Amino acid sequence: MKIPFKRVAALMLLVSYSAFAVELDPIIVTATGTAQTVDESLASTTVITRADIERRQAVSLPEMLRGVPGLALTNNGGLGKTTSVFLRGTESDHVLVLIDGIRVGSVTLGTTAFQDLPIDQIERIEIVRGPRASLYGSDAIGGVIQIFTRKGTDELKPSFAVSGGTHDTYKVSGALSGGYDAGWFNLSVSHLDTEGFNACQGAPFPPGGGCFTFEPDDDGFRSTSGSARLGYRFDNGLEVEANFLHAEGHNEFDGTVFSGNEGDFLQQVLGGSVRYSPLSFWDTTVKAGRSRDESKIFFNGADVDTFDSERIQVTWQNDFSLYSDHLLTTGLDFYEDSVESTQAFAVDSRYNIAGFGQYQGRFENIDWIFGTRYDENEQFGGQVTGNVAMGYLLENGIRLSASWGSAFKAPTFNELYFPGFGNPQLDPEESWSAEVGIAGKHAGINWSINSYYTEIDELITFDSVTFSPMNIGKALIYGVELSASVRIIGWDIATNFSYIDPENREDGANKGNLLPRRPNETFQLDVDRSFGRFTVGTTVYAAGRRFDDIANNQRLGGFVIVDLRANVEVIADLFIEGRVTNLLNKEYETANMFNQDGSNFMIGLRYSP
Repeated sequence: MKIPFKRVAALMLLVSYSAFAVELDPIIVTATGTAQTVDESLASTTVITRADIERRQAVSLPEMLRGVPGLALTNNGGLGKTTSVFLRGTESDHVLVLIDGIRVGSVTLGTTAFQDLPIDQIERIEIVRGPRASLYGSDAIGGVIQIFTRKGTDELKPSFAVSGGTHDTYKVSGALSGGYDAGWFNLSVSHLDTEGFNACQGAPFPPGGGCFTFEPDDDGFRSTSGSARLGYRFDNGLEVEANFLHAEGHNEFDGTVFSGNEGDFLQQVLGGSVRYSPLSFWDTTVKAGRSRDESKIFFNGADVDTFDSERIQVTWQNDFSLYSDHLLTTGLDFYEDSVESTQAFAVDSRYNIAGFGQYQGRFENIDWIFGTRYDENEQFGGQVTGNVAMGYLLENGIRLSASWGSAFKAPTFNELYFPGFGNPQLDPEESWSAEVGIAGKHAGINWSINSYYTEIDELITFDSVTFSPMNIGKALIYGVELSASVRIIGWDIATNFSYIDPENREDGANKGNLLPRRPNETFQLDVDRSFGRFTVGTTVYAAGRRFDDIANNQRLGGFVIVDLRANVEVIADLFIEGRVTNLLNKEYETANMFNQDGSNFMIGLRYSP
């Protein structure tokens, strides 16, 4: 199916310029490590709130990430199956993921198991596009995704939800949140179970590809999770907070005796922070935590492999208010990555120590950010990164911005030491990015246009001569993102369009090809309207064609998905809700031979005061 993306983009802008009202800007902290509104931020940022999750009736985290400007997803066959995120055309391991400020993800793969993180435990998601290494260090080449678990409120509030639908899928969740005086807490639990569908239509041998097997059965998934977050603010201003997230479950997929066809997983984050203001102009914060990513792989019940990643982090940050609209941030960062596995890694741990500084200022209509960081890695030595961003507010309310930043990515344990595959001589990948933007609010329209350019050097790719990963790859990426949100006579409309050209610049036959699994164009339109106690909505998502291989021989066609949703408030804060996803029953793939779900439905009951 050929998608008329130019017409879609034009329609998006036409709709956007017919508006009357727009919501207030949410507060974000990921872009600079300090609180600011999205409107104030010089970074390209998307915020997904708890209200957005409930409005969309989302079953999984990848479902909420799909449609974010500049972000592309691949999925290997439905709920619980491996899901990769490509942010602004960079690699899937070029995205730093934080949960309540703590680094998460596998130190062997270098990616985060988004499919295993429970959506019911999430309060807010901040997606910051563009390099953020000067604040966070390694991994943040494409950007940062920070997930915040649910937080307590000023009064005692219970909530619950139960739903069921296609593929014998059911989900139950419950939470209790509250607060008194200066304290707050939230406790949440959830369970998701589905029989699934056939994840892969592969073949045992090439050129079948995919999962390299043929198992025409349903591939189920189940997950049980819980979270806790509590804090207290003392009379002297000292604030302490602790957070905990735990998710475990079982996943079935299609695979071989070498790769397995089922597995158990564990995702866990434990963290805490202490904040205090020794002086009126000085705020200091210490944050520490540990995350685990554990995977046990089986083939027909027999053990295949075990990987247990652990990441420990301690960050000390100091914010100095020099005078009005001028903020200096300094800090020290320590983290250690380690792995325990049935595979014999020659090195199974490494640490990183860093110092960082950032200066935010404003004078009349001009604001700016300067930042730098020095990382001393146990294996790779010193790495210096930096960023600079400036904005200018015109008298008509239009804001112009420009930024530049550098970043790096340390090789994963698999790339370095996996038996028979790793290359311990690898160097970190390096990048720099430049971006310009224009944004404004006019006649109730909230709109923005951003264009960026990224160069990546020392890209780690597989060398067919040495049969090992090497620093031989290069990539040039440029793209444009358009976003708008409006309210038109009671209808809430949000839409975005992204164009990305991720070009392989490695010398050889594949030079000039598109990097695999990134669609050139993506588009999303959300429309919602309330009629008293009854609310209806739809999401239209479209993605252009992509290639599944570096040679660009295996083409995956573009597609359009239409979702419908509705709910009715039967009594105060009690909702009956339902949704139909992929209404048109579109057959499509985001990874070669891995199936995606056809038309399906969920119906449920939710109490959410």
